[in-house]
Amino acid sequence: MSRGAEKMPPHRSGAARPARARRDDGRVLAAVADGDAAALTALYERYAGPLFAFLYRLAGDRGTAEEILQDTLLAVWRSAGTYRGRSSVSTWLFGVARRQAHNRLRGVPPPVAAEPDDGADPLPGPEELAVGQERVRATLARLPLAQREVVVLAFLGDLSHREIAEVLEIPVGTVKSRLHHARATLREYADERTS
Repeated sequence: MSRGAEKMPPHRSGAARPARARRDDGRVLAAVADGDAAALTALYERYAGPLFAFLYRLAGDRGTAEEILQDTLLAVWRSAGTYRGRSSVSTWLFGVARRQAHNRLRGVPPPVAAEPDDGADPLPGPEELAVGQERVRATLARLPLAQREVVVLAFLGDLSHREIAEVLEIPVGTVKSRLHHARATLREYADERTS
């Protein structure tokens, strides 16, 4: 790997990608396959935010998610030539990220988050908002991995059912079923919190 691909800048939260950027993703990935480190940097800048969000929700830990993101970019660098255009580049990238996450997290139990104390103030301040985000992370971590992947790809990755099916290599019906079961499970967790 060339010098430019070894050290990537820190990821930035997912800004929406312009349509033109999405259209030329195939060309950029082809340039990566030809050894163009600048093209890998361009893909990183376009997809680091959404990929990191996906990986963070799977791993439950920022440091681990960052490491898996770097593993993902290395895998993209090494395997860009295998992309055949049967799916969008973003779907292919999420698939690579998912495989890297599974390799890293195999056999590792999901993180257990401490239950935060309920605040008495009815108007949430910054601390309460942070606690709310932690509750979401803790609740997602309680979902089985198969359901968590689908929820994260659908709601945080903003992928369609078809794209999720391609990333996870499962039928669309299975995606819908997992989403249904995940919603039911999340509803049960919410009911537990309110009772």
